Amino acid sequence: MRDWADNIESNPDILYGKPVIKGTRVPVDMVLEKMSNGQSFQEIIRSYPDLTDKDLYACLAYASSLIRNEITKPLAS
Repeated sequence: MRDWADNIESNPDILYGKPVIKGTRVPVDMVLEKMSNGQSFQEIIRSYPDLTDKDLYACLAYASSLIRNEITKPLAS
């Protein structure tokens, strides 16, 4: 995967600076939520035809970069 910054941007004039797929108003968090709910790349792209597989992989890479060095505590069961 290329650098996620090739496909994702944050601009205060677009959705108040929320990270979006470059050239769109499609927020990264929405794409990740759709993936977590089981939607395939093909289903997401069918709903948002301007997106590509590379855009969706960039969303995953972006999420990974945010938590890569995060220190967490075990969740209580």
